Amino acid sequence: MIAIVDYGVGNLFSLGSSLAALEARAVVTGDPSVIRAADKLILPGVGAFADAAALLRRDGLDQVVRDEARRGKPLLGICLGMQLLLEQGRAVRPCPGLGVIRGTVDRIPTQSKLPHIGWNSLRFFHHSPLFRGLDEGAYVYFVHSFSAQDTDPAQVIAVTDYGPAVTAAVSSGNFYGTQFHPEKSGEVGLTILRNFAGLNC
Repeated sequence: MIAIVDYGVGNLFSLGSSLAALEARAVVTGDPSVIRAADKLILPGVGAFADAAALLRRDGLDQVVRDEARRGKPLLGICLGMQLLLEQGRAVRPCPGLGVIRGTVDRIPTQSKLPHIGWNSLRFFHHSPLFRGLDEGAYVYFVHSFSAQDTDPAQVIAVTDYGPAVTAAVSSGNFYGTQFHPEKSGEVGLTILRNFAGLNC
């Protein structure tokens, strides 16, 4: 069972619908006991890093998510959820993240219009089971103004180009993150969610 962590921000309906289309058993929950009972976790999110981090901490869900993932459960962060996996966010004000992926979150250093909204292709840096069955250059959907920076190159599994190269996905052990929205990325996104649902715990 996949627990979609509900802490007050996130595109929960689209994500739940995508997983239902894959016949993956998933539940949207903010209940720590349900999160602990799940086999896998998805941390969604839209909005500002500091506000989302505060909401996650409000009910202690930051510690629950961190503890469960560190026990070995696959965890997928999506968009702001991926950013929260990093050590710190600098949007609005400096704020600590979950600290399971190295790096900070800051405004994309680009001359292009922000927010970055639309379809961009992926360049894969490292093999990842998340991208099994996908071809180099697969297109996915982004909506963001901030991105992961100062990251460990070994943890960056995909980038896209928006002026500079922008971190599109990260991975470390059982932790995964996508800056783009798989649930809005058509068949490519469904493949990514299917791969995540099929990961062995």
